[in-house]
Amino acid sequence: MAQPSTRSELIDYCKRKLGAPVLEINVADEQVEDLIDDAIQFFQERHFDGVFQTYMKYKITQEDIDRGQGKTTGVGITTTTAEANIVGTATTFTYNENSNYLQVPPEVLGVTKIFHFDGSNTITNNMFSVKYQLFLNDIYYWGSTELLSYAMVKTYLEDINFLLTTEKQIRFNKRQDRLYLDIDWGMVTVGDFLVIDCFRLMNPSEYPRVYNDSFLKPYATALIKRQWGQNLLKFQGVKLPGGVELNGREIYEDAEKDLEKIRENMSNTYELPPLDMIG
Repeated sequence: MAQPSTRSELIDYCKRKLGAPVLEINVADEQVEDLIDDAIQFFQERHFDGVFQTYMKYKITQEDIDRGQGKTTGVGITTTTAEANIVGTATTFTYNENSNYLQVPPEVLGVTKIFHFDGSNTITNNMFSVKYQLFLNDIYYWGSTELLSYAMVKTYLEDINFLLTTEKQIRFNKRQDRLYLDIDWGMVTVGDFLVIDCFRLMNPSEYPRVYNDSFLKPYATALIKRQWGQNLLKFQGVKLPGGVELNGREIYEDAEKDLEKIRENMSNTYELPPLDMIG
């Protein structure tokens, strides 16, 4: 099919682009599977359509608070040791690390920020807040105040909230699948919610249209073509019956040129530009 919707259809598409079934593609099935995995991984990590932004809600438990506070009983404390030979004496260094993290799904590629909903923000959240009183006293009916004045007051309140409410400090590493929360766990109560602003990978098994992506198809084809040429390199100069000579190096170099063009097109067209820093 010209529009593959499964993994096997994508593999068949790539082989047809390389000449199958007219030509025999000298690449093992195991190699093809590895190359398809590489192509999908590159697509997910570099292509702007390889991820999607989402919000995940998590309810805080007592176990999370105990680990975050690092109880003296050892709960939430990870001990790491290192050894060194100093002036002929073996010395051991012991470090304690707090396990103040949440384990996130492996599909999460990056975390932007978190929102903590606990009702503690008296500026904006409840009936005794400044925002509620502003609605109650000034704009309880249309025409009682100008929208410009309301917008200026609202912006002023948001500035106060930004200055008085510190940004939640987080650390995240994709290879760990851990979201570290460097916050005051004493201010967190059981039942509070965290909303995580993150980016999740597009899983082709859930979204089969990924297999038909206009970048993924030629990229996977070029990877298989390069592997084909690499497999034939050891037969360089060997003549087959009839005087035919395999030219694996030419196939390999052509594939390298194709990959270079595809990756350049990725950087110029499909990659999100880096965010500017204003300071």
